[in-house]
Amino acid sequence: MNIIQFTTKERDLLARLMRAEAVGEGELGMLMVGNVGVNRVLADCLTFTNIRTITQMINQDPGGFSGPDSPLFFSNPTTAERNLADRILKGEYYYPATHSLWFYAPQEDEDCSPEWWEQPLSGKYKNHCFYIPRPDVCSKIR
Repeated sequence: MNIIQFTTKERDLLARLMRAEAVGEGELGMLMVGNVGVNRVLADCLTFTNIRTITQMINQDPGGFSGPDSPLFFSNPTTAERNLADRILKGEYYYPATHSLWFYAPQEDEDCSPEWWEQPLSGKYKNHCFYIPRPDVCSKIR
């Protein structure tokens, strides 16, 4: 059972986004990016109230991901990347991205900011800092 509806094209878009945003973070980092993307489709809060599909999530402007601007985004996903996207779409979650709606990579000599978009830090994985919505702001993700 999948946690959101999607087309094959959207599954491939998610796989491409996961690669473009986190290929340097390995499979687990890519899975966490997928968690954030799916959470944005589920959220119905903040800047995600009109995001109901993977296509809308990837093309959100302003406030979307930077991955679609990367050359890594443009080629077709590999079978392994599609399999990672399938795992996320079936509901696998990985801490600290479990309830996260945002992430960013700080400069090499910087720590994660305690807040991003006025929401608290959930944790860090390799070079990505993940942020969760406050419970009173976005209850569907908690």
